[in-house]
Amino acid sequence: MKKTTEDLQNIMKTKKSYAEFFEEEIDELEFQSLAEYLNMLVKQKNLHKNDVIARSNLDRSYGYQIFNGTKTKPARDKVLMLAIGMGLTPAETNKLLKICQYPELYVRLPRDAAIYFSIDNGNDIMETNATLEENGMDILE
Repeated sequence: MKKTTEDLQNIMKTKKSYAEFFEEEIDELEFQSLAEYLNMLVKQKNLHKNDVIARSNLDRSYGYQIFNGTKTKPARDKVLMLAIGMGLTPAETNKLLKICQYPELYVRLPRDAAIYFSIDNGNDIMETNATLEENGMDILE
């Protein structure tokens, strides 16, 4: 259930830091764009964009276009690759997909289930693609 703005303000007053509030209430926050959400996550998780892009196995310039907002609607697979490169949780990944107006990972779909499993187990892009390939599914590319 969505919390009211007043509820969120009251919750925020009880937190010791914005990071604590952000982490606990991220599902209640609204982001204007994919780039805004990604940049917020990078900052919150103390990551570096160049490392995330490399771990995502994305072309460097394409990855930076996503982060700077030039590329506003990358393909669903590219979004999933970024999620894996950032080490996101399944919930964070689904929020990322939702911001891009893509369907969330749906574990009744075999390919989505394999990707969900990989994300939930902290697998990198190579391990995820190996799982997909071993099961006769399209890899993330």
